[in-house]
Amino acid sequence: MKNTSMSSLLKKIMCCGMKSFPSADLPEGRVRVYVGKDVPCKFELEANYLNHPLFENLLELSVDEFGYSYNGALRIACDIDLFQYLLELLNSRNPSAHYMELQDLITKFYDGNGDQKGAI
Repeated sequence: MKNTSMSSLLKKIMCCGMKSFPSADLPEGRVRVYVGKDVPCKFELEANYLNHPLFENLLELSVDEFGYSYNGALRIACDIDLFQYLLELLNSRNPSAHYMELQDLITKFYDGNGDQKGAI
């Protein structure tokens, strides 16, 4: 994906977040995202996570599902449990998260949980 495409996506994310949610409803420095394909689940997370390489990889994959233009808040096409695992890893400030590729995250999550491998 080109850097200009990612920049456009991040601009849309920030604009959607400001339009979709009143500032009084969302603490400063936090964003809300909807995760999942069929029945999305709402998450609130630190805005700086949007710059994390693993998060950017999930956004790139979500473009295939949702495209760059859609109405409403940021949506991520990902297994909800995998997304929660990523958030736990980022919240723990585990330094290994900075060196992990998306496929490594998926493998580590599904190997540890005995679920289907590769399901995003």
